[in-house]
Amino acid sequence: MVGGVDQPRTIHPLFVRVTHWVNAFAIFVMVLSGWRIYNASPLFGFEFPKDFTLGGWLAGALAWHFAAMWLLALNGLAYLAYGLVSGHFRKSFLPISLRGAFDDVLLAMRGLLDHAPGRYNAVQRLFYIGVILAVIVAVLSGLAIWKPVQLQALTAVMGGFETARRVHFFAMAAIVAFLLVHIGLAVSVKGILAPMFTGRAEAPR
Repeated sequence: MVGGVDQPRTIHPLFVRVTHWVNAFAIFVMVLSGWRIYNASPLFGFEFPKDFTLGGWLAGALAWHFAAMWLLALNGLAYLAYGLVSGHFRKSFLPISLRGAFDDVLLAMRGLLDHAPGRYNAVQRLFYIGVILAVIVAVLSGLAIWKPVQLQALTAVMGGFETARRVHFFAMAAIVAFLLVHIGLAVSVKGILAPMFTGRAEAPR
């Protein structure tokens, strides 16, 4: 501390930053191409605007989707391995308290919720763990849809092909909902976005 101000320190290691942005790119591609695939055989009574889809046609969308799927799966596995081995998950996301999350929601409604860089509040911890689980479900259900015969055991666990499609859709919806909140906070709260590029910020000790 110099002059009463904490000196910047690393709060997001390089590995976390790289895997974060690779995951962000892969999910972006998968969502937009997934919407185009959905439009080819809608589950519900609506379609996504074509201008917000990727691939141009079904085969093109499938090519983008599968390419991004492997990128997300491999990068996600690397991130999970790092998070477990390094203790990143334990230090950043645990413990999780539903009571604490409820209290933080009340603080957020009053504009008093703390978003200090390098420290996750209870709501953020719950959301981060939730989106990790949603991504895992999306990948597994996607594999069940892609290879329902070869991976029939996985497809059966998902409740069959049609149920797996619905599981995949709602996992995607959960990921998109998280992204909307995540991006909104990143661009509206000072000091949140920059450390994901630089890795450094004045963080609570």
